[in-house]
Amino acid sequence: MINAYAVPSAAKPLESFQYTPAPFKDEDVEISIDCCGLCHSDLNLIDNDWKNSKYPLVPGHEIVGKVIRKGKNVQGLEIGQLVGVGWQCGACLNCEFCIAGDETVCSSKVRTCVDRYGGFADKIVVDYHFVYPIPEDLDPLAAAPLLCAGITVYTPFKLYNVQAPQSVAIIGIGGLGHLALQFAKAFGCDVTAISSSPEKEQEARQFGADHFLSLNEPAQIKKAFNSFDFILSTVHADLDWGWLGQLLRPRGKLCFVGLPQNDIKIPVRLLVSGNRSICGNGTGSRTYMMEMLQFCAKHQIEAQIEVMPMSQVNEAIKRLKTGKPRYRIVLTKDLFRK
Repeated sequence: MINAYAVPSAAKPLESFQYTPAPFKDEDVEISIDCCGLCHSDLNLIDNDWKNSKYPLVPGHEIVGKVIRKGKNVQGLEIGQLVGVGWQCGACLNCEFCIAGDETVCSSKVRTCVDRYGGFADKIVVDYHFVYPIPEDLDPLAAAPLLCAGITVYTPFKLYNVQAPQSVAIIGIGGLGHLALQFAKAFGCDVTAISSSPEKEQEARQFGADHFLSLNEPAQIKKAFNSFDFILSTVHADLDWGWLGQLLRPRGKLCFVGLPQNDIKIPVRLLVSGNRSICGNGTGSRTYMMEMLQFCAKHQIEAQIEVMPMSQVNEAIKRLKTGKPRYRIVLTKDLFRK
């Protein structure tokens, strides 16, 4: 049996839950979970915001732990090795997208806590193809959020070839944004943080921002029109995207990794007149995941975290809903400690 915390129905507190995993397969790995990050997507699933949640639901998709069992076909992983599992934990590996190295758009993809039980548990069994060694130079606790938040903001830099000397703006200095700033700086870009929280300016600069713009100061924003080659939006709030789109230089891209509550509105003339474009990204491929973890180890990029025991998961969720964490919560292994 696997011990876990599950949501019995939409928007309810998590409760103790046990389940029997599916029969162990030759390509499976069993992981004893040391810690698991708490992501805003977990809140969306708990509350069924995306209308695809199935209950009981075990959240958690930023999993770090040790391999305790492996199938006979597993390659590249050893018993006792520290590994991670992210948002995606399966795909067909045979379709045109998988063959091209983009398993994220496979029609048969398996999402860690949407299509199966997730990481708020003492163990998990997953396909080894989606299990990633954690570099020794990374703190396991601070590495956990990299498996979702990290790969989400790292991938656009690779997909859209964002690099020095481009000018990059990161909208939102939260769980995603504070990592995005570190990546942008490590890629050698000129980095601007854009936020509605001016008290975050000092931290934003510590994360790598060269400049800071306040959304509360329209004159600052207007002065920066036509300045950025790439804008990465990490926020879930509805903003005036037509107005903010004017920050883009010709051929610039506005990329969404955060999900605003409503559809965005941007004048087509803005796009056509300067060959500008809008794009988005959800997660990253296996190749990008392994590359990103090594990149973080090399450049000492990690999440700024608050650590709470797994048994306090409901308190952690309340804290995240109020926007208090700086900047990610990681739940540790005590699980069902009395």
